[in-house]
Amino acid sequence: MAIHKTAIISEDAKIPASCEIGPNVIIGEDVVLGENVKIIANAYLEHCEIGEGTIIYPFASLGTAPQDLSYKGQKTKAVIGKNCIIKEYVTINRAAGEDGAITKVGDKCLFMASSHVAHNCVVEDEAIFANLATIGGHCHVGKGAFLGGMSVYHQNVRIGEYVIISGFSAARMDIPPFAKADGRPAILHGPNTIGLKRRGFTPEERKNIRDAYKIIMQHKHTVTEILKELEEKYSNDRNVMRIVEFFKTSKRGIYLARHNELVDEEV
Repeated sequence: MAIHKTAIISEDAKIPASCEIGPNVIIGEDVVLGENVKIIANAYLEHCEIGEGTIIYPFASLGTAPQDLSYKGQKTKAVIGKNCIIKEYVTINRAAGEDGAITKVGDKCLFMASSHVAHNCVVEDEAIFANLATIGGHCHVGKGAFLGGMSVYHQNVRIGEYVIISGFSAARMDIPPFAKADGRPAILHGPNTIGLKRRGFTPEERKNIRDAYKIIMQHKHTVTEILKELEEKYSNDRNVMRIVEFFKTSKRGIYLARHNELVDEEV
């Protein structure tokens, strides 16, 4: 085990011998590290579990108390997955609420400098937060989503899988799967075509997602009528059905701006 002599570590911390703890790191109570975790320097951890292979850069703060006035010291934590990269000044708060509540981050996520995950959030695998991206409490970020730099998200917002949102955007409502969004508020601009191609979606899958968003963004019918049309046309396409289910289960609503047309991108 490589622990720098200036590191301060709580007696109850669980640290495998394969971990590397750099200068001036502080590890407080109730911390569990997985194999081969590397904490470079000057980071602060408490009340958290860190998955194997994760790298934590200087001045990150993980598992700290939620920024929620209702929090009264309940035994909560942050659980961060395997092989994540957590850059400088990132903050991931532990949960508010009852004992046992967690803030959860999946595997292979990248948090660029000064990004923030608030209490009780769920961030699924392979999500990317660019610099200063900030999500409020109880948000849910889907697998492979990309949140642009300096973008901000209201409490309880859901961001679907493989979404891309441009920098300096802001969202008070949900953003459905496979979409790209931009602006304040973040408006849908069709499917994340390039991202889906990079993720290995087939040409047919990309075409169906694109055509589904054309139907959604034409604004010729009510949302109920749109979803019915999608279910009739694409009942056997699991990706389109994910979009339909996301609309049906949205609690904050989905902002649909009126665009004259959806650009017909190559798939």
